Amino acid sequence: MITYQIVFEGTIISSATFDKADFTPEVLTCVDQSGTIDRVISATDSDYQSVKQAAIDNHVLQKIPEGSFLLPGFTDLHIHAPQWSQAGLALDKPLNEWLNTYTFPLEAKFKDLSFAKKVYQSLVKELLAHGTTTGLYFGSIHNDANLELAKVCAQLGQRAFIGKVAMDNPEQTPDYYRDDSSQVSLKETEKFIKALQELQNHTQAELTPVITPRFVPSCTDETLYGLGKLAQKYNLPIQSHCSESIWEDRYAQERFKKSDTQVLDQFGLLTDKAVMAHGTQLTDADFKLFRERKASLAHCPISNVYFGNSVMRVQDAHQKNINIGLGTDISGGFSPSIYRNMQQAVMSSQILKDNGNDNARITCANAFYLATIGGAKALHLNSGQIKPGFKADLQIVQDQYFDVFSNNASDIFERLVYHTNKENIKQVYVSGKLVHNSVGEDNGK
Repeated sequence: MITYQIVFEGTIISSATFDKADFTPEVLTCVDQSGTIDRVISATDSDYQSVKQAAIDNHVLQKIPEGSFLLPGFTDLHIHAPQWSQAGLALDKPLNEWLNTYTFPLEAKFKDLSFAKKVYQSLVKELLAHGTTTGLYFGSIHNDANLELAKVCAQLGQRAFIGKVAMDNPEQTPDYYRDDSSQVSLKETEKFIKALQELQNHTQAELTPVITPRFVPSCTDETLYGLGKLAQKYNLPIQSHCSESIWEDRYAQERFKKSDTQVLDQFGLLTDKAVMAHGTQLTDADFKLFRERKASLAHCPISNVYFGNSVMRVQDAHQKNINIGLGTDISGGFSPSIYRNMQQAVMSSQILKDNGNDNARITCANAFYLATIGGAKALHLNSGQIKPGFKADLQIVQDQYFDVFSNNASDIFERLVYHTNKENIKQVYVSGKLVHNSVGEDNGK
């Protein structure tokens, strides 16, 4: 019999399809020494008791208390790491003012490594405490600060995809915060790729460099072209913004006579490893190109209320076979919680429906799929589901109203989506390793 790293006993909730979440009581979720789920054993299976007893004997049984549930960890597909310390500030301002008065000056401060480390320690701890086991990060233009972010993620145990932000267009970026030239931008990007790969080899942490043009307006043609070539050379993920707002959408048309999507594709930046945030202005033709390139979308519903000028058509994109996940878009989105963004995704879809898109409504099950399976698929991760062969990225969540409200399975699921706060997330695991614990390390054992 396999000696497991940990065995969880209790009810699991995991997406089965876009429209359905499975609620499975009385199971053993067995995590092997590599941090992978080896088996999910039902109470009716013949070896349930023997596996449970072996786990008890080896002191690895983690009993999930009544009223708490084992869920997959979340993937956040869009985080501006250096913006964390302004989360919730100036969101009543126009985007241009928000960027130039608040955001760019803040990001420029990250050349100070002590400041960067302090902010990133706070951010990553907060994300883990909210159940986010994988983060896709925009860094700043500063390689040393970006490596600080990577070191913090390695130290705290979060899986991280991190990009050095490329921005060199003097017409759209301030002189105090941009790459000095296209050559510098591309050289520093490649330097960061190699440094992060070296750090990953040294720490054995789950760290991946990401090609990161801030967005089309912030980059010259030479930089966009060079970043596409670097993505191809190193076979790396790509992240950027795509048609986030009316202004960004029109900018691409005015500069290139093409849509934002077509411009990204032109420069080799729309690939099956690309994750493009927002997409509130995408047309059916843009969706078609996303589908053909197998690129993914990061839906950031809270941020889009402030800066997106519309709501991304999640149902339309899904029905056109485009993969979609969720992003907080810190700090265009004020909350580090994917739960809050699941809630907003459902609410915003109703607004889209009320404005004439009859197909727009999404459910809690749809939003949960985006937070788990959709995000993991975007990054080509075997994660986001509780089943054999998948990474043990998990969260133990307490239903704070279990003793008061209905205990019907579907009611519990929707209640968790709508009512879970950080205080209800008791433990979080990444690849089977405990990375957040609000109840004491010996809880339940």
